[in-house]
Amino acid sequence: MRRAILAVTIGGVLLTGSACDGDSDATSTKSAPAPVAVPSTEPPSPVPDYTANTRLVCGNVQKIFTNDLKTFATDLGKMIANKEAKQATAAAGAQKAAGQQLKQVGAKLKKTTAAAEDPQLREAGAISAAKFAKSATDKAFFNKIKTTKDLDRIIESQLNTWFTPVAGFCAESAADTPNPSDSAADPATSAPSPAVS
Repeated sequence: MRRAILAVTIGGVLLTGSACDGDSDATSTKSAPAPVAVPSTEPPSPVPDYTANTRLVCGNVQKIFTNDLKTFATDLGKMIANKEAKQATAAAGAQKAAGQQLKQVGAKLKKTTAAAEDPQLREAGAISAAKFAKSATDKAFFNKIKTTKDLDRIIESQLNTWFTPVAGFCAESAADTPNPSDSAADPATSAPSPAVS
């Protein structure tokens, strides 16, 4: 925030300086005297305090991650169990459900963080939401997950990708977020028994 204020201030000074250069008398061979900086008598603008609102928004973000990612993990568990049982149709259905869940998480995240007073948190939420939405339709992402070992390995790095940059604002909330691989660790308990043909 301070960098942005400094950039605007410096930009304003540069614009003022160049406007003065254009006003110089063409017939004069002397350069104009350098302007004297006059200290401002106005008190500096107070920096907005977004703490309470950020805490509220991050609490709502935490609820989304806790509740919706649990359902996503259940769907992933079903997908893995069906892949291992060679039940392609059921695995595809579970994958589609998991993708829909990710899409919903992204939409909820975007809507929730749009209520943030801090513009940087709003932007971070939109970026993270877009990452969830992109993964929702990423077949390569789902194709890499064939076993619970794959899930543990892949989902950990994917969580970091999804949560960045919103985790920078909601660090405490993101740290408490359950890992979907924990809920999907035993796909047999979350998935129906494969049909016997």
